[in-house]
Amino acid sequence: MKIALVHDYLTQRGGAERVFELLCKYFPEADIFTSVYAPQHTINLGRRRVNTTVLQNIPGATKYFRLLAPFYYPAFRTLDLQDYDLIISSSSSFAKGIKKKVGAKHICFCHNITRFLWDTEIYLQQYSTYKNFAPILKKVFCWLQKQDLKYAQEPDIYIANSTVVARRIWQTYKREAKVINYPISSDKFSFNKHKSNFYLVSSRLLSYKRIDLTIKAFNSLKLPLIIIGDGPERKYLESIAGDNIKFLGYVSDKKRRRLMAKARGVIVSALEDYGLVPIEANASGTPVIAYGAGGVLDTQIHEKTGILFSQQTPKSLEAAVIQAHNTDWNYTGIRNHALSNFSEIIFFDKVEHFLTQVCDIKLSYWQQKSAA
Repeated sequence: MKIALVHDYLTQRGGAERVFELLCKYFPEADIFTSVYAPQHTINLGRRRVNTTVLQNIPGATKYFRLLAPFYYPAFRTLDLQDYDLIISSSSSFAKGIKKKVGAKHICFCHNITRFLWDTEIYLQQYSTYKNFAPILKKVFCWLQKQDLKYAQEPDIYIANSTVVARRIWQTYKREAKVINYPISSDKFSFNKHKSNFYLVSSRLLSYKRIDLTIKAFNSLKLPLIIIGDGPERKYLESIAGDNIKFLGYVSDKKRRRLMAKARGVIVSALEDYGLVPIEANASGTPVIAYGAGGVLDTQIHEKTGILFSQQTPKSLEAAVIQAHNTDWNYTGIRNHALSNFSEIIFFDKVEHFLTQVCDIKLSYWQQKSAA
């Protein structure tokens, strides 16, 4: 059986890319496809060849990849995947639209519906430089929505990372999705029960991540806060942050692992569709203080693995931080929760079990590749 792995674009290192990295690890002999590829800015694929579309040849494509939105579906449709029996797409936008041969199976690991098309106002708020083009963009997005609905019918099977995403797939695409919570690469996180006094945010600095809310809460609390990650909101966020808040930008995986393990708590103020950061924190033995809606309801246990606050306001977050600060946490229990429910082994066991029910794929084949 010949396998192709397809991802939207490999130009950054976010949660979707980390899941794709696990898929690549699990299928070491599979061929890799994407629209555009910037190896210095994304996951480490070693010496494996990454096949790209014609968009790769456009100057600046890997830096300004979002501007190419109208061209992704046509580009993915030109990929020659006729030799492949199984196509696994990792998609929150366009990779689900690839064309397969008759008789092949296409399984889409869907991180979300194409968010910028269906949450246009939120998208434009995140990227303020686009606001001047909003009237034109909305017309383009309307056309792209029709394309998105059409090509969302291409996969044979959808696997969603959370109940929230599965619900959106049904509401928007009218396709059912099996919920299998995505894993973390557990060997990349270390445990430390001796916590420091700082709290941690690990996130791209985008407006919907609500890091402004976190900063306002910690300005009031006066507790040390470290923010790792970068993005278009950084200058604004730095301008409203007190002296107790430090911005480190992008950090190495090694430093991020150390900070996760030493933090007294990891803060997540956004409404996340799923979110790997809370699980990564738990795998480090670190409790999470998170807005109690969306994907965290699939991964967190209130007062066991973290504290969930009910409103996206600084006051609500402040109260949650104070509660977490005064809680005698079982750090070992927090780590065991993550490893028992969200490890790679657990994830692929669930995937294998599901696919043996719906596809003509032998379980022994998956086990063989897992051991490779």
